[in-house]
Amino acid sequence: MKAAMKKLAVSAVAATALMGAGGAFAEGERYVLVSHAPDSDSWWNTIKNGLALAGEQMNVTVEYRNPPTGDLADMARIIEQAAASAPNGIITTLADPDVLSGPIRAAVDAGIDVIIINSGTPEQARALGALMYVGQPEYDAGFAAGQRAAGDGVSSFLCVNHYISSPSSTERCQGFADGLGVELGNQMIDSGQDPSEIQNRVMAYLNANPDTDAVLTLGPTSADPTILALNQMGLAGDIYFGTFDLGGDIVQAIRDGVIAWGIDQQPFLQAYLPVIVMTNYHRFGVLPGNNINSGPGFVTADALDLVAELAGEYR
Repeated sequence: MKAAMKKLAVSAVAATALMGAGGAFAEGERYVLVSHAPDSDSWWNTIKNGLALAGEQMNVTVEYRNPPTGDLADMARIIEQAAASAPNGIITTLADPDVLSGPIRAAVDAGIDVIIINSGTPEQARALGALMYVGQPEYDAGFAAGQRAAGDGVSSFLCVNHYISSPSSTERCQGFADGLGVELGNQMIDSGQDPSEIQNRVMAYLNANPDTDAVLTLGPTSADPTILALNQMGLAGDIYFGTFDLGGDIVQAIRDGVIAWGIDQQPFLQAYLPVIVMTNYHRFGVLPGNNINSGPGFVTADALDLVAELAGEYR
């Protein structure tokens, strides 16, 4: 465990001890986190690490479940199965309300506490009866990124959407376009999730649209192959490049001047905080009064050392 995580663990354990000093409470609660991520998406390793650390510190059982291919109908069934196992709480993403609202509402109606993370909105979480929302407002993050890019002289772009079935992914692209003050139109492509296919589609778009000012990717799944595409085309460092989320290759590309910035939604907090919140709610009846925005924050080359050390693990 890195030094920073050791300090966090010591602090949290001390806080837990203090909270328990006033009287005995039951331990061993069980919480299930259900994500929409396919097995191939390494970005979610940070979510898994945050979940595991919170479970260890709070002395609760935590489980991570996901649809192996990212199929949302499969995810809906996983939420139903999780609810049927009668956990103390469910932590879940809301990648598509049309598909997932039914099983989430059914879990709430069955008396299971739910916290929505990562995707969806605070308003949607409230409508479903969830305790709260922990995540990054995706449209707002895209809009802030678009405004930043506009200030840097960008007026056209390619948004490489590797998870186009998720409305929150499109919100990122749309927000970026609106921040620039341009139409999204055909500037967003459905890249799929195969790295070679992503690389080829990025190259095909840029060859067909040579006047494109910028590239926006939505995470390591699309960013890493896009880095390869720009290297192959001789555009790395010359075309404006921003991305959502972080990873080892993204951090290195920021350091090398290939990527201007990465938007950090702090996925560690999206998994870690709900476990802490739910456990204290079930033990002491305390609950934060507001939703928690875990992002956005812009990571640039000016402050990379700690991020680089923890990229793909806790950042």
